[in-house]
Amino acid sequence: MGIFDAIERKLEGAVSGAFARTFKGDVQPVEITARLQKELDAAGTMLDKTRKLVPNHFLVTLSEHDFARLTPFAKTMNAEIIPVVSEYASNHDYVFNGPVAIEYAEDPKLPIGRFRVESSAVSEVNAEVAPPPPSYNALFVEVNGVRHPLTPPGLTVGRGNEVELRINDPGISREHARIEVEYTINGPIVTVTDLASTNGIKVNGRKVDTTVLNVGDVISLGKSELRVVA
Repeated sequence: MGIFDAIERKLEGAVSGAFARTFKGDVQPVEITARLQKELDAAGTMLDKTRKLVPNHFLVTLSEHDFARLTPFAKTMNAEIIPVVSEYASNHDYVFNGPVAIEYAEDPKLPIGRFRVESSAVSEVNAEVAPPPPSYNALFVEVNGVRHPLTPPGLTVGRGNEVELRINDPGISREHARIEVEYTINGPIVTVTDLASTNGIKVNGRKVDTTVLNVGDVISLGKSELRVVA
């Protein structure tokens, strides 16, 4: 029996236990952990012959039922899950670009027991960016009902594994667009720029190369829509 079998046994022992008894029949932390490991395997970028840069920020989207039952324990769950995922990465020569973080969201369209995982590689500098001043409304870009915070310096949107906001849409290029975010004394400034994509971008139905965004604006990429919300 190899080292990876031992890790799997540790994973199950670390995050099952009381949680499995509490959430029997629903999404369990051990399932989330296993999915995060698969995400590391699938979404990495080779740095050299042996090392691979993998995502370190994960958004787990749950059904309303599972979200309500799991998220009160999110801090405790993450304290169990993150060390297991980190050890898995270490034993596979995977490299994180910053600290591992797990966030949770809900989607009323998801059935009980089903969940989605989105991942991105967030640098340690970006992960520690201060939030907007309290006098400003926090801004988000909403995709398929899930909100992603718009914090400086911004994020790249596309279908590839190397972008911060990955959307599985065949009409979207691997690196499709860049959303730049800057908070000034006069308020936030958000711009979107087409990164020479195949199908281009539209804002509120108008094709653009680059433009300033306002709350309520809709960015169309392929068949997907991103809405700026506060």
